[in-house]
Amino acid sequence: MPADLHGKVVLVTGVGRVGQIGHAVARGLGRAGAKLLLADVNAVGLADRVKEFAAEGITAKSSAGDLTQPEAARAAAAAAQAQFGGLDILVNVAGGFFSYGPFTEVKPEILDRELAVNFKTAFYMCQAAVPLLLTRGGGSIVNFASIAVIRSLMHMSAYSAAKSAVAGLTRELAREYRDADIRVNAVAPATVRTADNVAQMGDAKTPFVELDDVVNTVVFLASDEASAITGQIVPITGKAY
Repeated sequence: MPADLHGKVVLVTGVGRVGQIGHAVARGLGRAGAKLLLADVNAVGLADRVKEFAAEGITAKSSAGDLTQPEAARAAAAAAQAQFGGLDILVNVAGGFFSYGPFTEVKPEILDRELAVNFKTAFYMCQAAVPLLLTRGGGSIVNFASIAVIRSLMHMSAYSAAKSAVAGLTRELAREYRDADIRVNAVAPATVRTADNVAQMGDAKTPFVELDDVVNTVVFLASDEASAITGQIVPITGKAY
C-alpha cells in the first residue's frame, strides 16, 4: 500500500528551487496527503512553490529564513504551529556541496559553509521541531545524509564530515526520543538525477539515483507504515551501488 499522510502536518526544508530534491520531496509528501510548511532562504522560490502546489490541490504555507540560524528554524516551527495547529513530521532536505579537492586545500570558510548548510540546518530544525512533536505524542523526522557517510568519496572531506554529523545526530535523537515515540531516520542517497547534477557531471558516465526513488523512500520513512524503523541511515543507491 502507498504511504498515507492525510491529516499529517509536514515541515520540509530546502524547497526553494525548481527541479531539486527538496522540490520533488515536498510534492511527494503533498501528494501523499500531507499539509506542508515549506522553509527555505529563498523567499521568492517559496512563494512560487506555494502557488504551484496549490494548483495541484496541495495545501502549503511557507516560512522564509536562513536556516543555518536558530531563529529562522524556530520561526519555521512556529509557522507550522500557527498555520496548522502543530507538527507531525520534519523532513530536513536543506543542504549543499561546495567543495571538491584535496583535504589539505580545504579552506576554513568552505568547511564552515559545509557544516552550516548541511549540519546546522538539520540540528536547529530538529531542536525547533521536537517540542511540537512531543505535544503531538510523537512523530517522525527524516534527515538527509549522503552515501558519503557509508563509503568514502575522494576529495569530499568537508562535505563527508558534515553529512556524517547529520548521521550521528540522527542516531542520537532516535535513542533520546524513542520512548516519546519520535522516530528519527536519515536517507543517504548517491548522486541524484537533478538538472544541476547532470550539468555538473558533463560527459561523465555517472549512475544516477532517480528523484522518484528518493521521494518514495522519504515518504515511506515519514509515514506510519515505517512505525518500526528508527535510528537508521538508509542508502539509496540504485545502479550506483
